[in-house]
Amino acid sequence: MDLFKSGNPTLSEKSFKQTEYIDYTNSMTVRGTLNKFGFMFLMVLGTSYYSWKEYATGGNVQPLIWTGALGGLVVALVIMFKKEWSPYLAPLYALLEGLFLGAVSAYYNDAFAAKAPNIIMSAVGLTFGTVIAMYLLYSFKVIRATQKFKAVIVTATAGIAIFYLIALVLRMFGIQMAFLHEGSTFGIGFSLVVVAIAALNLILDFDMIEKGSEAGAPKYMEWYGAFGLMVTIVWLYLEILRLLSKLSSRK
Repeated sequence: MDLFKSGNPTLSEKSFKQTEYIDYTNSMTVRGTLNKFGFMFLMVLGTSYYSWKEYATGGNVQPLIWTGALGGLVVALVIMFKKEWSPYLAPLYALLEGLFLGAVSAYYNDAFAAKAPNIIMSAVGLTFGTVIAMYLLYSFKVIRATQKFKAVIVTATAGIAIFYLIALVLRMFGIQMAFLHEGSTFGIGFSLVVVAIAALNLILDFDMIEKGSEAGAPKYMEWYGAFGLMVTIVWLYLEILRLLSKLSSRK
């Protein structure tokens, strides 16, 4: 039975099955994973504050955005192939993502200061609320990560990733998909769907972490699990921020 099917490529069945389950007295736990996620979150906040302050004081944040985005992507790819390095690379990923998120958030805050002065706080609040809601729905078994549920979310997530890749390639040739950024009815509807898919990926991620703990995965997989959860939450935050910007543009 496929227990480890997740829409998040960092938390897949293959990721856990490739580890060696030997020492059950020093294995992965759910609490340990959440503790490490909390540590990574603090690191994100630290570098986010730095890049936000740079933007606010008129500094050039483009190097920070590109360093965070490209550096984070490279580190994430390395972690996916070298999971045993995650205790060292997962914190680095958090630092890089913080640079990117802080600068991007500062840009949105400035761009929508007139129409939506609280857009960042709203995005942060909605992200936290969604994560907590998904965790409660998972904990109380309101939403179960069944095989059918996993298949639908994995397929939808892959479809969104492919679509974004196509949009990026088209943009390089000067072809814009306006609904990705503008507040049309279709654009808002699209963002709502993507936010929903990102949120439902949290259910799969919680399930993967729990299954990894039950399987007695090595201790370093706590860092890997925390990293995977961070990937989904960063995606969720960015999509919520994009949705709020579209709604604000209609005012």
